[in-house]
Amino acid sequence: MASLMEELIDTLEKESELYEELLVLSQKKTPVIVSGNIEELTKVTDEEQAVVDKISALDQKRETVTKDIAEVLNKDMESMKLTNLIELLVKQPKEQAKLSEIHDRLRAAVENVRRINEHNQDLITHSLEMVEFDLNMIQAMRQAPETANYGKSGYSSGELLGTQRGGFDAKQ
Repeated sequence: MASLMEELIDTLEKESELYEELLVLSQKKTPVIVSGNIEELTKVTDEEQAVVDKISALDQKRETVTKDIAEVLNKDMESMKLTNLIELLVKQPKEQAKLSEIHDRLRAAVENVRRINEHNQDLITHSLEMVEFDLNMIQAMRQAPETANYGKSGYSSGELLGTQRGGFDAKQ
């Protein structure tokens, strides 16, 4: 049981460190989104994905170790949440304190990553809305009604004023 606890603690410490690394990358991404630097955003996103892959592998390892601990304690896997395990370690205060400290650190890091990612998502949504607005304005300018666009013959010329291509007027 002691070796399983050590393995769980070690796995959770590594997972916590990776979430803190993910937090730094998420914070780094915010000014990149604001500046609209797509190249840098791609680079940061790729770095984030690599960290997420490592977190996923550690998460699977943590789940396996937790399952082993549940079998040793003859407990249901569903009831082996980290908080429940901390409560079960009353007779082992050293492991209980270490597990509790890691749990708090991990929870704080995950919450901070979640909060910053929500903020980044809001920034991206706002940027997309601005791009859509700009595209709609450009499209509306090109599809303006053809009123008062009469040529010399008195008929509508079909061109919008100010949108002629070729820009140089030799008559002037």
